[in-house]
Amino acid sequence: MQTNEKIKKSVRQTYGEVARQGRYVQEPLNNPSCCGTFQQTGTGQQSGCGCGSKQFDPKQISASLGYSNEDLKAVPEGSNLGLGCGSPKTIAGIKKDETIIDLGSGGGFDCFLAAKQVGKNGRVIGVDMTVEMISLARENKKKMKTDNVEFRLGEIEHLPVGDNLADLIISNCVINLSPEKQQVFSDAFRVLKPGGRIAISDIVALKPLPKDVKQDLLLVSACIGGAATIEETTMMLQKAGFENIQITPKKIDQELIDEWMPKSRAGEFVTSTYIAAKKPF
Repeated sequence: MQTNEKIKKSVRQTYGEVARQGRYVQEPLNNPSCCGTFQQTGTGQQSGCGCGSKQFDPKQISASLGYSNEDLKAVPEGSNLGLGCGSPKTIAGIKKDETIIDLGSGGGFDCFLAAKQVGKNGRVIGVDMTVEMISLARENKKKMKTDNVEFRLGEIEHLPVGDNLADLIISNCVINLSPEKQQVFSDAFRVLKPGGRIAISDIVALKPLPKDVKQDLLLVSACIGGAATIEETTMMLQKAGFENIQITPKKIDQELIDEWMPKSRAGEFVTSTYIAAKKPF
């Protein structure tokens, strides 16, 4: 059995490398990561998805997942790393002046989009456990020239946020990476205000994963090996205290799913889903 610390270390290393590849012109990325990361060539040109033969770049991936052209143009260059499996804003119903927390904020893509929606009196807090991602997001914030977004280093299992602070928690293809999902949902419940809500895009298992898939750290980092089933996710949300739980599998290009990890037969095991729930008043 892989220990929780080994899983976290593997995920941290994988996404630290993604952040470095996104910031600098280095060697091609050999370790595939969540939902379609990209390579950088020696000339500095993006060569598409690093996970397989078909070429995807971050904008293509995000467009296929539901982001509009306006969304893609509204964020700083380098904040969209093509790491999502959906668009949380599709179900978030973001309102002016809200406080939002993004679990696993990466380069800041979803944070910057949310910041535009909450307005100058709203607040967006991105949390990521990877130093390189936090550094990248803070650099992107400088490009964005916005005062209502901040990025904090921390684990989504133990958020560096006070109790009853947020109106909304969003997350995009990150909770599946955690080996302590119950703790993630419980801490999300803690930091939400009464009546607060979650709007999450994530990967779930269509059926119990084979042991060899669950134990493969590369598959875990590729958003496959750590996926919980819909039933397991529902039970964890209920245990955390959430109500009005809705888990809606989302149609996604099967070819894109298979690109996340070629020859893994990923599409047989997992799918993208939207997860919504509320904290009672």
